[in-house]
Amino acid sequence: MSGRNVWSSSRQRMRRFPELFARCSEEAAAYGKCVASTTTGKQELKKDLCLKEFEALKRCFINAANQRIK
Repeated sequence: MSGRNVWSSSRQRMRRFPELFARCSEEAAAYGKCVASTTTGKQELKKDLCLKEFEALKRCFINAANQRIK
């Protein structure tokens, strides 16, 4: 596989990101709120604190990407 194909496929996936993000705005907002609320002040984000919200966002991205492919 040439480097050219790797970069073009990466660019193609990145171009789709705004569309996928728009389709998952509710899930993204919920994840963002969770992250913001758990990192108030000097508190650091810890692994798995927002796992439920992250999984919902991930599922939404996957579903949105699969719908576009069909």
